[in-house]
Amino acid sequence: MDRMQFHLNGFRTGDPAISEPAEGQQARAERPGSEVDVLIVGCGPAGLTLATQMAAFPDITTAIVEQKAGPLQLGQADGIACRSVEMYEALGFSEQILKEAYWVNETTFWKPDDANREHIVRSGRIQDVEDGLSEFPHVILNQARVHDFLLEAMRRGSSRLEPYYSRRLLDLTVDVSIAEDSDAHPVTAKLERIDPGHEGEIETVRARYVVGTDGARSTVRGSIGRSLSGDSANQAWGVMDVLVVTDFPDIRFKSAIYSNEGNVLIIPREGGYLVRLYIELDKLKESERVSERNITIERLIAAAQRIFRPYAFDVKEVAWWSVYEIGQRLCDKFDDVPEAEVGRRRPRVFIAGDACHTHSPKAGQGMNVSIADAFNLGWKLAAVLRGTSSPGLLHSYSDERQTIAKELIEFDRAFAKLISTPPKDPANPDAGGIDPAEFQQAFVQAGRFTAGMAVHYGPSLITAEPTHQHLARGFELGTRFHSAPVIRYWDAKRVHLGHTIKADGRWRLLAFAGADDPGSSRSRLGRLCEFLAESPDSPIRKYTSPDTDIDAVIDVRAIVQRDHRELAAELIPPLLVPQKGRYGLRDYEKLFCTELNGEADIFEQRGIDRADGCIVVVRPDQFVANILPLDGTSELAAFFDRFMIVSSSSVMSVPA
Repeated sequence: MDRMQFHLNGFRTGDPAISEPAEGQQARAERPGSEVDVLIVGCGPAGLTLATQMAAFPDITTAIVEQKAGPLQLGQADGIACRSVEMYEALGFSEQILKEAYWVNETTFWKPDDANREHIVRSGRIQDVEDGLSEFPHVILNQARVHDFLLEAMRRGSSRLEPYYSRRLLDLTVDVSIAEDSDAHPVTAKLERIDPGHEGEIETVRARYVVGTDGARSTVRGSIGRSLSGDSANQAWGVMDVLVVTDFPDIRFKSAIYSNEGNVLIIPREGGYLVRLYIELDKLKESERVSERNITIERLIAAAQRIFRPYAFDVKEVAWWSVYEIGQRLCDKFDDVPEAEVGRRRPRVFIAGDACHTHSPKAGQGMNVSIADAFNLGWKLAAVLRGTSSPGLLHSYSDERQTIAKELIEFDRAFAKLISTPPKDPANPDAGGIDPAEFQQAFVQAGRFTAGMAVHYGPSLITAEPTHQHLARGFELGTRFHSAPVIRYWDAKRVHLGHTIKADGRWRLLAFAGADDPGSSRSRLGRLCEFLAESPDSPIRKYTSPDTDIDAVIDVRAIVQRDHRELAAELIPPLLVPQKGRYGLRDYEKLFCTELNGEADIFEQRGIDRADGCIVVVRPDQFVANILPLDGTSELAAFFDRFMIVSSSSVMSVPA
């Protein structure tokens, strides 16, 4: 059921964002169950994102544990990339994020004044995110608030998930002898309670799958013999969130400052007054650690005041501060299966987020890449546990995300070095350094990466070869589905097509009708709908249980090149107004039109072939998996046959 579709199984009152509880839902137990389907270790952004996804599946038993005594109160990560807001839209709380966050609209650049190199002057400004990259902006919001929204979404899910705090993971073992038994719980976790009154109590949890989202010092990672490898740049940076009185004119813009006294990155914070500063400090010696420098907050403030000259910078309050070293580290694999055993053994333990990749905060990617890890993994775990996909699907998590993390590390290494390089002095060109104009250009070029839009999964079990890419050039295979506005047929509401793809584990078939009459049963769209509803080869019939709704596994939606006033309702294929739920109510949110009062429509924006149309297959994590002709039904069936499990019996025809 779509998040804002309700009353399906009877009239409901109250908040529609709160899902109906699972049948037989009981009060939360004091401790995790002795057996669970999924155990998540760690309540960082990756762990909470994964738990929020799993909360949508009442038939999957999930537990999430955390060593800390309660929810995060003050977070360190604050940048939320455009792609992350898209994921939060799929999880149901993008509106809250956008209402509270600071929006990054422009970035300004500062350099030493050629007339007086002790002072800084503005050297340029750019739009932070290129037009058309996403319908959502790049925003800034305290990580703790993001956690609050995720925790609330977990509580609203069908499973009513809540974390178990004050649990320290002591030991994790995998019984490889039963790892291929789908009914087994081969992973055993021993947890120590550290809350007052229960200190030292040991809880043993057996799980089908365990996911370690327990940070850079991950116990889960160590238990499966994995380690982070990489190096440090021997560069110290300070960071502080401050309330400040200043005459610096760009204090409410994201700004990069190059000065003779060092470099600063300004990140304005939510709330109108708070600002974060990343401040370059001294180079560290080869074997030196930041802790050995005994750097104080007074030193950070003094460094900022020197860099900001000739502007005053009077810090009134420090909300938070820290000092860190720039470094990049990466794990070689994100699950417990040795490379040599991939073809014989399914993964049972996974790691995500900082447990498998760490890097500098300069590009604002830490939290964003972590939640993308979880968003990639969650639907795959659900598909295997619910019996709709084969266990081989789980190998794609490490394959896809380790490659992306490696690209991130390489990008971060270059970007961090760029920010730490001193400005070039025109009077002394042989002294080295970087021209601030070069940095501004590099910043523009990095925009797609920092927005989270550079992710591109190669051909695999779940991503096809680009054989028919020419039919929809703007939906590049392996990239996230780039949303565009359409008009919903039945109520003429303007909506974003991508917002129909919620984090509910379902695949989407988006059928873009060609130039022939979509109201004709013999049109290519009509024949496709007939195949999907009636043919024994239809992936809908093969992979959907007869006791569930027709769109429970694969959700079909159509987009026609017509004004909504020109299409006769009685000619619409039954598959696009299916009867669902216990009353057989019709779903009126499957058909969309393109008339946008003269604006470029989705066909034009995304390069879709107007004459022939196409099918765009979208994965549950919103990535484009396949593009096919409307009559490419055999290829469509063959694609899903690669990884899905046939239901025990076929669904009935769609009720007329």
